[in-house]
Amino acid sequence: MDRLTSMAVFVRVVEKGSFTAAADDFGLSTTMVANHVRSLETQLGARLLERTTRRQHLTEIGAAYLERCRDVLGSVQAADQVAEALRATPQGTLRVTASVTWGAHRLMPVISAYMAVHPQVKVELSLNDRVVDMQEEGFDVAVRSGTISDQQLIARPLRPPRMLAVASPAYLSAHAKPRKPDDLRRHNCLGFAPWGTDHVWRFSRSGQKVSVPVRGSLVCNNGQALLSAALGGVGVVVQVDVLLEPAIASGQLVRLLPGWELPARALHILRRRETRPTAKLRSFVDFVVERLG
Repeated sequence: MDRLTSMAVFVRVVEKGSFTAAADDFGLSTTMVANHVRSLETQLGARLLERTTRRQHLTEIGAAYLERCRDVLGSVQAADQVAEALRATPQGTLRVTASVTWGAHRLMPVISAYMAVHPQVKVELSLNDRVVDMQEEGFDVAVRSGTISDQQLIARPLRPPRMLAVASPAYLSAHAKPRKPDDLRRHNCLGFAPWGTDHVWRFSRSGQKVSVPVRGSLVCNNGQALLSAALGGVGVVVQVDVLLEPAIASGQLVRLLPGWELPARALHILRRRETRPTAKLRSFVDFVVERLG
């Protein structure tokens, strides 16, 4: 029998003064109540109650054990209340992971706003461009692009970032500005390592689709570094709009092929599948979706 349940039954028997009254409170038979008390006595090797046909009273051991049972049950109740409070009020530490560029420029402002609303939540944000194992590495939330096939994760869609092709005025003064996607074959097109070895840039316009094999002198796993290379006139770069737009607005970079669109990768915010997510997890995901969905 469950030890905590037996303790609770024993305490109620003493408080109510009879097995029958305790049985009514727990929705058990009188026999089952007696079995719970007998189970405790067997485990302890001592009698807790002296029972006669007309009354029952605690033994010396029973009286001492009763107080300890009350202490234990009170601690269990307090633990349950703590857990319930954590589920009801956003608090505690939330571990989040996202890609470097999108996380720094798009997600971080939202995290700042969330923490202003929920000051009891501490966020640990890890930015990298690899796909993390949320379970293995202990992350509560991840923002990931591409197709999500893991059935152990719950995914909610976010607004995908636009991809732009850019180059610096200095680079374009030394190389003919591309007028159509196929012109990029003759340019130094810098690669982004997380996209793999398929160095093909795909453009679309009004239903027309063009795939352009590209090559370049630099491949890097960091968007910020590719931005620096583009600003330095090294070559043509394709990256997310949030990273490139400030430099485009200031004239440091020029957007190429503005009539053409590059494919946007699906973007999702993920959490592990749980029966009852904590308040911090539920509120954070809802907050991000509301602002970036």
